Amino acid sequence: MAASRIAMAGAAVLALAAPAWGRSMTEEEILAGASERIERHRKADALVRVVGRDGAPVRNARVGVEQVSQAFLFGANAFPVLGFGDAERERRYEEAFTGLMNYATLGFYWGAYEPAAGRTRAEDLARQARWCQARGIAVKGHPLVWHEVYPGWAPAEVDAARARLQERVSDVVLRFAGLIDRWDVVNEVTVSASAANGVGRWAARDGGLKVVEDSLAWARRASPRGFLLYNDFNVGPAYIKLAQALVDGGAPVDAFGIQSHMHGGEWPIPRVWEICETYARFGRPLDWTEVTVLSGQHGWQRPPPWPTTPEGEARQADYVIKLYTVLFSHPAVEAITWWDLMDGAWQGAPAGLLRADLTAKPAYERLRSLVRGRWMTRASLSTGSDGTARFRGFLGRYRLTVTVDGRTATREMDLSRGAGGTVVVPAP
Repeated sequence: MAASRIAMAGAAVLALAAPAWGRSMTEEEILAGASERIERHRKADALVRVVGRDGAPVRNARVGVEQVSQAFLFGANAFPVLGFGDAERERRYEEAFTGLMNYATLGFYWGAYEPAAGRTRAEDLARQARWCQARGIAVKGHPLVWHEVYPGWAPAEVDAARARLQERVSDVVLRFAGLIDRWDVVNEVTVSASAANGVGRWAARDGGLKVVEDSLAWARRASPRGFLLYNDFNVGPAYIKLAQALVDGGAPVDAFGIQSHMHGGEWPIPRVWEICETYARFGRPLDWTEVTVLSGQHGWQRPPPWPTTPEGEARQADYVIKLYTVLFSHPAVEAITWWDLMDGAWQGAPAGLLRADLTAKPAYERLRSLVRGRWMTRASLSTGSDGTARFRGFLGRYRLTVTVDGRTATREMDLSRGAGGTVVVPAP
């Protein structure tokens, strides 16, 4: 992120300091209400009915409840996966990723994906996507249209660039259909017009709204059921105006992405809440696409080595727990993506949940205790005289194990927001 963009990002956050609807809540007030919001928005009621062969209810059947997946997406970019070239480091990275995450972002930056015209890294990306798919990890491609990482061979003239971008969007989305159906279609168009390349000149000539509308339309034609996002770091007035125009114009945008690289310091929790409230009003889910919190000295692009420190790791862990709790509690948020999983990636910053040697920081361990502990449901129940057992669980997929007279049967069920879940299990 260039220096001018850094300043814009900070100004954008401050621009949301005074909500139009009245007094901002304090950090203490926001956190105090988080448990109730989580209970209300992230859980649903479930009913398990056990019946005999004659259809009669079975009393005193034991019902084991185990959540096997979550509806909420907890992710990180997975750029390094399958690329370590060292079996032990690969194993440790994969173990850490799957131990916490159910969502991965893969890199489709045009200049890296297609370094020469017609020569792509499609098979490398497909291997990564298949790795995720085999482990039940949802995948998003990032990004399809961006003014940065623009290939040197690509056209600079607007109409030629636009035609080539349409070809790229259609080709990539169709090629990866079924493996990747979730895309950051356009990235950071609010600042694209300053770039001296095809995307920048297109934005300068026709406006950023036109760039986003056209790109979303191309992606939607290629993937009628795909999940399409617009993503930006510039969360102030320019993005707000763009989001409103996209919604008013009926553009096929399924979610808005919020970048939150906090190299300069942790964002105040009230500002995080106000951003959620501001963008929730557009009636689309929010994906916090790029969350960065340092565990060393704050700053941007410091000279290496840029170490993690014990004090920084404690600060990072404390903030991360508050941040994730607040975001998980907000009904508009459906995904959080950490950027990057291990230290030393983007800008060489100590921004990982893992150190450079792939050992876990306190933030990883504490976050795992929430994501894979407190925010997942497990229970042991018994049916009543009507053959039913009830529970309230976190949204997601469940495995139910029913035991009657020493015999067992298993079923799966889904709990979804607003619908809950009911399953009938014949007695084993």
